[in-house]
Amino acid sequence: MATKKMLAMDSSEIKRALRRIASEIIEKNNGTNELAIVGMVTKGVFLGNRLVKEINCLEDVAIPMGVLDTTLYRDDVNSKNFRPRVEQTEINFDINGKKIILVDDVIYTGRTVRAALDALMDFGRPQCIQLAVMIDRGHRELPISADYLGKLIETRKDEQVLVAVKEIEKEDMVYIVKDKKKSVKDGK
Repeated sequence: MATKKMLAMDSSEIKRALRRIASEIIEKNNGTNELAIVGMVTKGVFLGNRLVKEINCLEDVAIPMGVLDTTLYRDDVNSKNFRPRVEQTEINFDINGKKIILVDDVIYTGRTVRAALDALMDFGRPQCIQLAVMIDRGHRELPISADYLGKLIETRKDEQVLVAVKEIEKEDMVYIVKDKKKSVKDGK
């Protein structure tokens, strides 16, 4: 399979982005009162855990962390080509009245975030929900945007953004991946 991979962020840039996002979250929310982090399966969970550590370190607090799987809330769940793999959702705290920071690795069309919002509402009524993502790659189909952003990387539709995390890929990097076969086929 012929693919081209271009480095977009290295491990030190990711670390700095997470530190900056943690500071921005604290600043925007006037501290950490009623704050909770919810990471979206899969890589949003790892990034969310890192944000929790950063915030706890900066503020000497212990904010709650939850895990959210949006699979059954997706708008393509009934399509013939969709074969859902349901992961575990773990939100072991009351979200009512909380300031929820929803964390994901990449925002693209906005449909996964829409699913996450629906899923969260099944747990209660938070004071607010804010979105933190490492990468915004554009191409939005819904009016959803990140409140906290690691980096904006404008991509083409024949490109993908891969956020590699050390917990899975043994490295922290962000790559833009282009499928050469798809580009040739599409005449691009």
